[in-house]
Amino acid sequence: MRQYSRLAALTSTVVLAGSLAACASSPRYSDRPYYSGQPVQTAPTYDDRTTEFGVVSNIEVLQDRGRTSGAGAVLGAVVGGVLGNQVGKGGGRVAATAIGAVGGAVAGNAIEGSGDRGGYDGYRIIIRLDRGGQRVYDVPNPGDLRPGDRVRLYNGQISRI
Repeated sequence: MRQYSRLAALTSTVVLAGSLAACASSPRYSDRPYYSGQPVQTAPTYDDRTTEFGVVSNIEVLQDRGRTSGAGAVLGAVVGGVLGNQVGKGGGRVAATAIGAVGGAVAGNAIEGSGDRGGYDGYRIIIRLDRGGQRVYDVPNPGDLRPGDRVRLYNGQISRI
């Protein structure tokens, strides 16, 4: 009977850790490329070799940091559950296993999220075109562009005029 109790505690620990990992929030800009080299089209598509003029209406900062896959939480829960299972006897052991699993899951998720995983910083430049519509560019650095600057767009390049 005691062996069954340990197995049940360990199984419930893994299920709890998996549930916690499933609750992790998804990154805000995970489906958007950092810098694709191509503008995100929000206006009618024009030939990229034509010159367009417009005004920078906004520059937004894009950030993607602290993403976790959930593997750290699961591994932390298993390790915490095993360590917690070494403490106490009877009902105290089950409680220590559960507490160790939850603590391990939280710690594992925090450790995984704190590593430098190449999270990107980028900028989204929104340009209001003179002939109507807008163009949106995701770039690694806005250079010397500021909102209100008059710009020329030619072949996917932004130039201040």
